[in-house]
Amino acid sequence: MSQPQPKAKSLNSLLHRELTLELVRVTERAAVAASKLTGRGDKIAADQAAVDAMRRELNALDIDGTVVIGEGERDEAPMLFIGEEVGTKSGPKVDIALDPLEGTTLCAGCMPNSLATIAMAEGGSLLHAPDVYMEKIAIGGGYPDGLIDLDAPAEDNVRALAKAKGVDPSQITVCVLDRLRHADLIKSIHDAGARVTLIPDGDIAGVIHTADPATGIDMYIGTGGAPEGVLAAAALRCIGGQMETRLVFHTDEQRERATRMGHADHDRKYTANELASGDVLFAATGVTDGSMLDGIKWGQNTVTTHTVVMRSSTGTVRYIKATHSYLDKFR
Repeated sequence: MSQPQPKAKSLNSLLHRELTLELVRVTERAAVAASKLTGRGDKIAADQAAVDAMRRELNALDIDGTVVIGEGERDEAPMLFIGEEVGTKSGPKVDIALDPLEGTTLCAGCMPNSLATIAMAEGGSLLHAPDVYMEKIAIGGGYPDGLIDLDAPAEDNVRALAKAKGVDPSQITVCVLDRLRHADLIKSIHDAGARVTLIPDGDIAGVIHTADPATGIDMYIGTGGAPEGVLAAAALRCIGGQMETRLVFHTDEQRERATRMGHADHDRKYTANELASGDVLFAATGVTDGSMLDGIKWGQNTVTTHTVVMRSSTGTVRYIKATHSYLDKFR
């Protein structure tokens, strides 16, 4: 008589310390791989190195994973594309959102805040977003629900946040991607009397900064990538904060693709809870030094990494600084 096969472990039993550390290893390896190309001016090569390393690590995990936020559509991304299956298939079904090298330009130019990032949740918990742009507004935690409104003028959101904080709008700092498309947005923020901090790239870090008083960033507003929006929402689910977003379509083909992926309402606004629901894990490792994480440091025989890993169900945030022997796995 054949013996009954053991059931696969549930996600809740796997989203514990061991899997948390496994995710840390995934982002560590991607960050280390990318760091070899820091400052070399080749963002494509740096991104590919991070992608290759992250894919190898994911395929060693005991999960039945599907990449729902990845490097792009299947025809455009040879690895870690949207819909790619990863893992050994011996574990639970999970959704994975990832950006192996958040801030490719930052890495290529040896500028601050380049990261390797990943989020994981139970299958069906992360928004299956097409590779398009996304409007975003975010603030940290501790404020009344609905304080910000994606459809309101920027100055109204600044004044609402200032009132909630009990400060003058001049004490509010808003993080914005430095893009020509944001010229009117920046003027609106300045009209409210607030300060603007411009970043050249890396809006995942920009959103996360709103939840950390030490950064001095109170709000993030602007249009960036939808993949980065889902990853940022996953982090906010863990550390607290509010976020509203909307997908942005520039062509009929993009709208049709979104409809096929289940997004028939092209004007819908999404909150952080709708972008990343359920129990979420988020991890990021610094590639270059930044306000949140130190970058990769190479020694004579070692390499040092700095990672943050978070879990939404417990609200736990761990910072892990690790020194690894310089073995062939890091060459």
